[in-house]
Amino acid sequence: MGRRTRWLLALAAALLLLAVAPLIVPIPPLRDTVPPQALADPDSRFVEVNGVSTHYRLGGEGEPTLILLHGFGASVFSWREVMAPLAELGTVIAFDRPSSGLTERPLPGDWMGESPYSASSQAAAAIALLDQFGSGKAILVGNSAGGTIAMLAALAYPDRVAALILGSPAVYTRGGAPTWVRPLLRTPQARRLGPLFSRSLSTLGRRLLTTAWHDPARITPEIEAGYTKPLRAENWDRGLWELTVAGQPTGLTERLQELTLPVLVITGDDDRIVPTAESVRLASELPNAELAVIPACGHVAHEECPEAFLEAAIAFVARLP
Repeated sequence: MGRRTRWLLALAAALLLLAVAPLIVPIPPLRDTVPPQALADPDSRFVEVNGVSTHYRLGGEGEPTLILLHGFGASVFSWREVMAPLAELGTVIAFDRPSSGLTERPLPGDWMGESPYSASSQAAAAIALLDQFGSGKAILVGNSAGGTIAMLAALAYPDRVAALILGSPAVYTRGGAPTWVRPLLRTPQARRLGPLFSRSLSTLGRRLLTTAWHDPARITPEIEAGYTKPLRAENWDRGLWELTVAGQPTGLTERLQELTLPVLVITGDDDRIVPTAESVRLASELPNAELAVIPACGHVAHEECPEAFLEAAIAFVARLP
């Protein structure tokens, strides 16, 4: 047998191993997880939205209706400081987006058509939730990736969105896998090993949380517990992986001029996740936007600087027609 033949055989064996090994490697089950509803708080509510059991909280009554969309790795818990004051304006609905909080994590085979984890499906879910309450229009309030979903909803359903309040929206900077990697994420091998990758991300949670705050010393054990609680929900790792698989470029930067509705962009002056300069740029490039930059504040102004966030948001809502 020649050297070239031996090399080709070795290469074929290595490729076969790479193809087969991920399909047979044992994946240890998650421990101590429970159905999401078992983790519900006294004010938790659940409703089926486009086939997915969705966790939400409700406050206030009447118009306007505000729908709150949290960022990546967060949940309705992140709105704890501002939800009650906003509810004095009208009806406020905060919900856990797919892959987050106590909302169900459907798995492949549980849905037909587009993945419920895709950005467009999440935008549709926000509008479907609005339908549940018989509201015609809503003000969408989104932080980070939730701001992205809010903008997509405004583009897809312009007659249903009255205005946007965007906290450090992820428009120019976005995470996720590079474009050339995405087809690989859908392979059987990647789908099998994906949950292990998701579990590894959970160890970065504390680092991401501290990066999101201007003053991490203000992050209490109770706040940490609020962020880690959803990691006890069954299939949280698989849901996070499906969110990764569903990620696609949003194309928002090419469509900013279409967003002619009133917009308020809020950012901290020390945002190290979505740089402050990007929020300033976004406000300048949107046709009808205002900007509020909060001093000594980070990426989650509604949590770290709720008074300043509320001052800007309530004044903005008061000026709406």
